[in-house]
Order: sequence, then structure tokens, then C-alpha cells
Amino acid sequence: MSDAPGTMPRRGFSRRLLAGGAAAAAIGGPLPLATQASAASAEGPKRRVATAAAGGVVRRMKLYAEKLPDGQMGYGLEKGKASIPGPLIELTEGDTLHIEFENTMDVTASLHVHGLDYDTASDGTQLNRSAVEPGETRTYTWRTHAPGTRADGTWRPGSAGYWHYHDHAVGTPHGTGGIRKGLYGPVVVRRAGDILPQKQFTIVFNDMTINNKSGHDAPEFRATVGERVEIIMITHGEYYHTFHMHGHRWADNRTGILEGPDDPSRVIDNKITGPADSFGFQVIAGENTGAGAWMYHCHVQSHSDMGMAGLFLVAKPDGTIPGYDPHHLTADRT
Repeated sequence: MSDAPGTMPRRGFSRRLLAGGAAAAAIGGPLPLATQASAASAEGPKRRVATAAAGGVVRRMKLYAEKLPDGQMGYGLEKGKASIPGPLIELTEGDTLHIEFENTMDVTASLHVHGLDYDTASDGTQLNRSAVEPGETRTYTWRTHAPGTRADGTWRPGSAGYWHYHDHAVGTPHGTGGIRKGLYGPVVVRRAGDILPQKQFTIVFNDMTINNKSGHDAPEFRATVGERVEIIMITHGEYYHTFHMHGHRWADNRTGILEGPDDPSRVIDNKITGPADSFGFQVIAGENTGAGAWMYHCHVQSHSDMGMAGLFLVAKPDGTIPGYDPHHLTADRT
């Protein structure tokens, strides 16, 4: 899988399945998720922002599990194109997704999702025989739903949120080996009307790595001042971490966006996250702070010292990034 726009070379991150092109073709054509709506800017005139359209679409895609160099593993939309994290899968409440999953490896593997609806045949575990043997193929079906009232009058939440998928078979019946080696990826479920970002980046704290990299290899992500950027944050492994981003903050709610001046959501720039936790948020790159090489890292000090730190590079319109020296090691940025 090639690097998507907005990243530095050789930096792995999720691939968005929203617009046309190869990614959209993998699930049967462009995904009609974006409509236009007006939004007021606190610092200027009204702007046009893209929002998620209503769901209810049946989608299809092909996903492969394959071995990567250095003993790692990944998911990909094409054979030979696996990545860590795996491709970003994006849906709207009401959508159904059929994933034809092919295991190209010599060990049993699977696909297990958090936060969505599925039956046991799509659970992706060895315990209920929904894993995939080497060389075999299986179709997993994930469903989503909108919020509403149950028959007993209680409220049923919808599927919208920042979720993730991972292996549940490699190494142990719980997928410990597969997750450790890189078999994981992000899922975003929108609610109709949700604001869509211009760029998306996935950050996974996996044991003491970020996207299975650490130190000077930790991922760097690039945007331009004023762009709406979405961060999907996932944690795997054995440890609890604290995700901190310099120079930016977000609302601690479902979308990371305040709904208005009376929204009681707490505004934060640091969040505790444990194994299998996931959350996400949107920020305006450089808002109130400007361009620069902004750190993101685990704020457990020993974890940061051991290389759990990277850069969110926010460029000026001319492409320059104040304070950025590409020759510095990530480990030195703590």
C-alpha cells in the first residue's frame, strides 16, 4: 500500500475508504458519505464543511492477512500491500459491510471487530470456529445501527464511534501473537451529519511501540495550518498509556468536537488509554498555535523515554515547518 497524502515517506498509517480510487473500488465503488453543510468559523465567515450522509448502504470489500518482513504481519486491501496498521474502514450508521477475508499466511488467522453488530459466524475467534485456516477464505459481515428507542422504552445507543479490528487467532486463541506482530486496524462509524475531516491519521500504542515502530522510526504525520485533521487512537498490548498531543486539544466526547457554546464536554489534550481502548477526535491543525513540529507521545515518562514519541508536522502554506529538523531522532524529542 502506498503512502497516502499528508504523511512523511515510509511512515505507516491508515488508509481512508471514503472517496473514489483504488480504496473505494475495493468495496464496490465510491462511498457516498459526503454532503455539504454550512458551519460558522469562530474567526471568520461561514465555511463549507463536508458532512456524513445517511447510512443504509450494503458494502463489500476484500481484505488479506499476510506476513511482512522482520516477522511482522499485516492486513491489506491487495495481496502484497499489507500495512501496519491495516486499512481504515469507514461506515455510516445503518451500513452493512461484507468482508471477504483471505488468510495468505501459514498460520490460522481471523478478523474480530469492536463496537459493531455481528453474529457468531463473524466473531473471528477459534473458540466458536470463526477463524480462517491457512490459505482459506471466509466472509465476515458487520452491521451498524442508528440510535433509537427500544420496545421497552429505554434508549438504544447507535454504532457511531471510533472502533478497531484485530486478529483473534495467531499465537493464542486470543490473538496475542497476531496483535503483537501488527494485525490490527481502525474502524470509524459516522452518524449522519457528522463533520468529515480533510486528513486522517491512525496512531496505535502497541506495547512500547507506535504502529509497531519506535524511536527514530516512530510515525510522523503532516498537515497544513487550517486543515481539519482526524486522529484515530488505539491501544494494544500489555500496558496502560497516556496519549498527549502538544499544541492541540479536543473535546472528550464521541466526535472530539464541541457541539456549541453550551456543550459540557471536557476539553483535554491528554487521555489515559488501556489495552483495546480506542477513541478519536478532530483538530484544526495549528489553530491558535501556528505551524510547527508538534509532539505526540505517551506521557508515562519512562514510556516516552523509551521511544513512544512522534511528530505531528504542521506546515505553513508555503510548506515550511518552523523548528523541524528531520535529522533529529524521535527519542530525543521527549
